[in-house]
Order: sequence, then C-alpha cells, then structure tokens
Amino acid sequence: MNRSSRIVLAFLVTAVLVGLIAWLLWPQPAPPAPKPVPITLPVNSGAEVTVSPVPSNDPIRHPVQAIEATEASPRPLPALGQSDARLQQDLNALVGRKNVQTFVLLESFVRRAVATVDNLGREHAAPSMWPVHPTAGRFTTLKQGEGEVINPDNGQRYVPLVQFIESVDSRKAVQLYVSLYPLFQQAYVELGYPKAYFNDRLVAVIDQLLSTPVIEGPLAVTLVDVKGPIASERPWTRYEFSDEKLQSLAAGQKMLLRTGPVNHRRLKAKLLDIRKLLTKAELPASVKP
Repeated sequence: MNRSSRIVLAFLVTAVLVGLIAWLLWPQPAPPAPKPVPITLPVNSGAEVTVSPVPSNDPIRHPVQAIEATEASPRPLPALGQSDARLQQDLNALVGRKNVQTFVLLESFVRRAVATVDNLGREHAAPSMWPVHPTAGRFTTLKQGEGEVINPDNGQRYVPLVQFIESVDSRKAVQLYVSLYPLFQQAYVELGYPKAYFNDRLVAVIDQLLSTPVIEGPLAVTLVDVKGPIASERPWTRYEFSDEKLQSLAAGQKMLLRTGPVNHRRLKAKLLDIRKLLTKAELPASVKP
C-alpha cells in the first residue's frame, strides 16, 4: 500500500470512523445556543456552522506525539483549503469512485469532519456539517401498545457503513493520523477553539460513545408534534426517544442506539480498537470494555 493510500486511511479513521457515524442520524431540531459565533465554510460549500467557542487552558492530555509514527519524514501536507482535490483522487484510487460517491462528501471534508466529531459529543449534530451523504431509505417504526418502537429491521440500513468502517486498518490509519494532525488542529481552531486540542476532544468523544449502553429490547420513540400550516414532508425525522434519560444523551450516543444492538456492538469494538491506538491512557470508569 503506497503512502497516499495510507493517508486516506487516516482520514477514514478520524473522520469516517467517528464522523461517518453521523450518517446514521435522523435530523433533530437544533437547540438554541448562547452568544454563538458563526464559522462559515469556504464559498460554495453550501453550509454554515454556528458554535460557542470554549477556550481552554487545560494541559494537553493526549498529545499526538505520543502515538507511534510510521515514518521519520512524513509527506508534506497540503494547505487545509486545498486538501479536497488530493483526498478525492486518493479515495477514488483506494476504495473506488462508487464508494466515494456513496459515502463521502468531499467538499471541505476536514472542516466538516472536525465539526461533526465535536458535535457528536453535544446535544445536536447539525446535518449540514456531516462529511458524508445521508443514509439511503427512511427511519421506520412499529406500533407497540399505545406507542411506537424502532423497527428492528431499521438496523439493516446501516450495515454497509458498518462493514465499510470495519474494513479500515486501524493501526496504519492511526499512525498516519499523526502526520495529518496539523490539518485537523487548524480546522478545530477555525471552528472556535483557539486554545483547545482536537486530539483531546476526539478521545473524549470516543469515550462518550463507548459509554453508551447496548440496549437489547425495543426502543420506544415518540413523534414530536410540530404545529404549522404546512405539513412536514419528512415527519419521520422528528422522532425522539420516549425515555427521557436516553433522549438526554449526546447526539453521537443516540445515533449508536438507533443502529440497533448488533451494529452498536460492532461499532463499539472498532471504536475501542481505535481508542487503544490513540492513547495509552486507561478507560474512564464510565466506559465498560
């Protein structure tokens, strides 16, 4: 495998493995944010993200320098704003044009991936910032008693993505993540975190995802009633978990639950593998291996 191909794998682990999980999300209403700072993507990106910057003076917990590197002289990186073209070429060569068209949204990919990783640990992960195309099909439910539960067959929609994620060589990808780190850090600073460290945020979000309980039984959901003169063309996007504790979880955790227990376990295993390679630190007490 040549170096350009391995570089693509690094993108896939840091963004596809975590950011592509956003492919599983049905859209939710965005909560209000106090004093937001707009961060606009390059012209013609068609997306804008609003965040509240949270500067931090905390010491770096998970330095990328501590991750085993592959080569002493890494390949020079393109400028952040000019990285899409090379990424597209490498992805087409590595996984084929059809797979790229199916899964990946290439425009402003690094910026989208960083924003999505950050948002996975928050209440809402804006679909406009996903680095991927939405999943095919639609979210479905079944009647149960007086309410509704997630259709067990709904998990089949996510199998192609789960298989795609599992196919990534974790060790090679994480090693090369080190050489790409300046791009991710720059995008994180641009997002509104000038004093924060993206790799720490990545590990924190992975830990949060790993702490999500695998639920075997049916998951009850409720369709939120939105009043208005115009009927919604996609009412299935307004479902919430009936259990308040589940609905209060972060966006990424709710995404994992919606994939179903089988996919959830497979994604959790891959996340745990990546986490072990990203840092030698012990898992938090809230995370069950």
